[in-house]
Amino acid sequence: MRHNFKNLKIWILAMNITNDIYKLTSTFPKSETYSLSSQMNRCSVSMPSNIAEGSNRGNKHFQHYLNISLGSSFELQTQLLIACQNDYLSIEKTEEIENKIIEFQKMTTGFISKLDKNLSS
Repeated sequence: MRHNFKNLKIWILAMNITNDIYKLTSTFPKSETYSLSSQMNRCSVSMPSNIAEGSNRGNKHFQHYLNISLGSSFELQTQLLIACQNDYLSIEKTEEIENKIIEFQKMTTGFISKLDKNLSS
């Protein structure tokens, strides 16, 4: 079964998170351009990109790409907390974006489970 990634709520949310991260990292100190900023941008891009790439595969392979996307979201969540610890963003902004990441993680985990049930039937 193939999926139109543009219609998937997890892809839409991941794109929204990516947009937030790019805006956020543009305010980081220049010393972070090639380290934390770059890493956060790459992680955020990985989330919707892996959903899109996997959407053209069968459900078993799609699950693999969704798991990669999920892993990137946990990596991004950690980096977001590091940025907050270094006072690159406020606690409020951190919580706002972290809540979106957690929502993405829950939705993606649920979607993986749904695909798993479809494989079992």
